[in-house]
Amino acid sequence: MTQTPTISKNPTTTQTPLPDQNSAGTPSPIQTASPSPNREGTRARLDATPSHCTPVLAVEDLSVRFGPLEVLHGISFEVAPGEIVGLIGESGSGKTTLGRAVLGAVSISGGTLEVDGQRVEGLTHRQWRRFRREGHAQYVFQDPLRSLDARFTVLRSVLEGATETFGKNSAEAPAHRALHAVGLPEQLWGRRPGALSGGQRQRVAIARALAVQPRLLVCDEPVSALDASSRSEVVDTLRATADAGTGMLLISHDLSSLGSIADRVLVLNDGTIVESGPAAEVLGAPQHPYTRKLIAAIPTISGATATPL
Repeated sequence: MTQTPTISKNPTTTQTPLPDQNSAGTPSPIQTASPSPNREGTRARLDATPSHCTPVLAVEDLSVRFGPLEVLHGISFEVAPGEIVGLIGESGSGKTTLGRAVLGAVSISGGTLEVDGQRVEGLTHRQWRRFRREGHAQYVFQDPLRSLDARFTVLRSVLEGATETFGKNSAEAPAHRALHAVGLPEQLWGRRPGALSGGQRQRVAIARALAVQPRLLVCDEPVSALDASSRSEVVDTLRATADAGTGMLLISHDLSSLGSIADRVLVLNDGTIVESGPAAEVLGAPQHPYTRKLIAAIPTISGATATPL
């Protein structure tokens, strides 16, 4: 797959060149799933995307500081319309901080940031809120309770966001579509978050973001709280959302899930992107030692970790 053009200033980043084997010539323990016909069409469209096409997210030389500590440094990448970019790394690598920084929840200390063609690094909290309400971007938190009001029913929570974007008279249809898309039964729509399981709350949070029909969707561990059946259903929903043109930054520690959905993968270590490239190549033939370490740590069916790469 031809990569969407990126703006990379990070000399330590490894662009993965080999598609099928790791550097030792051994098949990777991650089996990337065969893409659906729709995703094949999307990938073909991404391959043909002209270089002048405006990305839905463009990050250049971004840095974030918490006091004297620089937690992100020299981050540069793009997300094209309809593209799913996976972001992986260990706990503490900076994944969640980066996801929140690109949507204004964390202040950046350097670099430039464009969302849906607009420079946004200087927006105030109120301007960011309006920007998200207008459908430019949405965020799905790892903990859905952070985005759901305990007083609201499922339907009211999803309607609230859609109403802010489309108006009261036009909000019901996209809200209902989003709830059906994540597979949440109608008999649950009248419940409040406290009466739902963790997986059900996560699906409500995803539906709330999808109802706005955003140009950019940032998801932090969107399927981590779901069982296998629900996870498959939500992954299919995210694929369909990307096929409709939404660009997506998908943050996850689950390399296998990313292999089945992402077009490209970014590997983050100590606040720096150390490897990037097409998902099948990065996960199937990792070039950077840190990426190999992540893959080697994946448990096998027998319970042992995979053979080191």
